[in-house]
Amino acid sequence: MKASFTDYLKSTPFYFLPHHLISAVVFKVARIKWAPVKNFTLKIYLSLHEVNMSEAVEENPYAYETLNAFFTRALKADARIIDNSEKTMVCPVDGKVSQAQAIENGRVFQAKGQDYSLLELVGGIDKLAEPFTNASFATIYLSPRDYHRIHMPLDGKLTDMVYVPGRLFSVAPHTVNTVPRLFARNERLVCKFETDHGPMIMILVGAVNVSAIDTVWAGSVTPPSKRKVIHTTYENVDINLKKGLEMGRFNLGSTVVLLMNDKVTLDDAIKHDEVVTLGQKLASYNI
Repeated sequence: MKASFTDYLKSTPFYFLPHHLISAVVFKVARIKWAPVKNFTLKIYLSLHEVNMSEAVEENPYAYETLNAFFTRALKADARIIDNSEKTMVCPVDGKVSQAQAIENGRVFQAKGQDYSLLELVGGIDKLAEPFTNASFATIYLSPRDYHRIHMPLDGKLTDMVYVPGRLFSVAPHTVNTVPRLFARNERLVCKFETDHGPMIMILVGAVNVSAIDTVWAGSVTPPSKRKVIHTTYENVDINLKKGLEMGRFNLGSTVVLLMNDKVTLDDAIKHDEVVTLGQKLASYNI
């Protein structure tokens, strides 16, 4: 979709806002336990966003200890069905498809007239980028009303995790349409897995108000005290995660960029602006 004047009007202020200061304040507010403050902020939030609480293990939003606990709420066991078909990769989150298509010569499509470097996206590490130079990707946006936990698209063994510092632009559609190289500029966590079908990378992209990103193996990994690229290898550590299991969560909403190798064919339903749910078929492997 071509950027509109309204998109530019909404996104321009983000160039001047103190992204990390705002997010640090939100981090504190989202963890306030005092009920009058917590319930007041939650009431405002619920008035702005329609959240389906019938899917949650705890259906009463005011029963959560903090605003952040509400955001990272668990779903009932039967709330999502994982497609366990052979050679099928599933959607790792609830959200909306921003883009999903081929990576062309190391360039990843963001929006009309906008693309960015795959190498920059993964923190400038050649060995991570190389298998995906002409492969496929899917970018999925989690809105404020969505379930904020991230699950495995298929069985995988963690081999690398890279924290990449950056800005915290909003990842809403208006900034995606207007801010050049948005996903390669924002703070992000790059997680590479080896699977039975080859390598796969999940990139958890931070955004304004996303005060931390958690993984099941490392806990809260952003923001660190020193803002530099941190590459951690796990090749000699046995971290294996099964398809459909939780691998991480956003403390508030954001975006997942999923890199799939060249043996993958995206499902026809995975296309721009389509609403997707955790566990539905995302792609098929050709081997």
